[in-house]
Amino acid sequence: MRRRFLDEQINRAAVIGTCAGMTVILWGCGSATRQPAEIGYGPSPQLPAPETSLIPTINVAKAVGWRDGATPVAAPGTRVAAFARDLDHPRWIHVLPNGDVLVAESNAPANPDEESGIKAAVMKQQKKKSGAGTPSANRITLLRDHDGDGTVDLRTVFLTGLNSPFGMALIGDDFYVACTDALMKFAYPTDATTITTSGTKVVDLPATVPNRHWTRSLIANRDGTRLYVGVGSTSNVAENGIDKEDGHAAIWEIDPRAGTRRLFATGLRNPVGMAWVPATGALWTVVNERDELGNDLVPDYMTSVQDGGFYGWPYSYFGQHVDPRPEPARPDLVAKAIVPDYAVGSHTASLGLAWSAGTSLPAPYHTGMFIGQHGSWNRKPLSGYAVIFVPFAQGRPAGNPMTVLSGFVDHQTSEAFGRPVGVALDRQGALLVADDVGNVIWRVTAIPAGQVK
Repeated sequence: MRRRFLDEQINRAAVIGTCAGMTVILWGCGSATRQPAEIGYGPSPQLPAPETSLIPTINVAKAVGWRDGATPVAAPGTRVAAFARDLDHPRWIHVLPNGDVLVAESNAPANPDEESGIKAAVMKQQKKKSGAGTPSANRITLLRDHDGDGTVDLRTVFLTGLNSPFGMALIGDDFYVACTDALMKFAYPTDATTITTSGTKVVDLPATVPNRHWTRSLIANRDGTRLYVGVGSTSNVAENGIDKEDGHAAIWEIDPRAGTRRLFATGLRNPVGMAWVPATGALWTVVNERDELGNDLVPDYMTSVQDGGFYGWPYSYFGQHVDPRPEPARPDLVAKAIVPDYAVGSHTASLGLAWSAGTSLPAPYHTGMFIGQHGSWNRKPLSGYAVIFVPFAQGRPAGNPMTVLSGFVDHQTSEAFGRPVGVALDRQGALLVADDVGNVIWRVTAIPAGQVK
């Protein structure tokens, strides 16, 4: 009730008049933080006191795309080039065993019953500004590089007619796609460049309107007997009622043969990228944490995922730090909330996750996780808008993050040239990055010894 009351007050405060028949909206810009972004990184991030206000900070970078000839900035010892251009909101990447690169061109589904009101209208306007307001192409595109020279030789439509597709996995001859509302299976003939046969539904996936976090990531275990799907929350902190979150904010384990599912881990606000760490066999995920508690709360995080584990959302964050907004309170759940392993910055919108095994990038990137950070909207100054790498040792994070790709945003003008999302390693060990504002797949490679950058 308290949250609904606040939303009503925000709506009332937002409208200050009309001009030429149009509603004039005043939305809080918020004050900038004086803290460096680094406080929100590492195994023990600094967690300042929560800052709540009637009108939250909104600081959205305007999507403008890349100017001719411009690219992101690659880290020393590496270089970056476009692998494919002129895609339609490329979000996620999957590399098949034969080296073909599959790209999910996707966006949020159209929901005629989604939230209404002034606040929702403002958020929709801001999403459009950030480049997230376009209709979903609902397509998977195949990119083939025959000789491995970093140039696409063949580009085809691999699969269409999907409902906001995202995660992909191949088990034998079965190709799985995690759409926003269902896990689908298609027959995949080896080396096929397109699939025209109808798919079958394996299981339904939670997709309660407004389905705020619509992406459904997907990963298979080593022997292909289980699939894991990340399902985000429908809201920020269950402000529409915890009953609307049934099955959301969780990772599901699915038996694809039996067509059954069970909750594997819960309390994960928006678990997106997933990866296995070979040294321990553990499943890891990267999670978008909650908004509207200030510039420096709450850090997104990367964590190993325990079977049956609860990670706090919406009742607490980073372990037992209580969020007072959800009602009724659940001290019993707060008491068992697991502390995440590694924070990756407040409001960075960390989405992509890829283990570095097989990379051909220089030595600093041989053991660890690549993370695609889509970028903030609820922080001033902006955070994220980069691809980072977190080194590991003995199956655990072991050091400070390193920037692999930057230059996606102009901090002076708050213009976004691109926004990194999914990350993956191709068959040559290069790093592929999906950029859903630039509509590009970037390819990061090592600079050969002796060459000057």
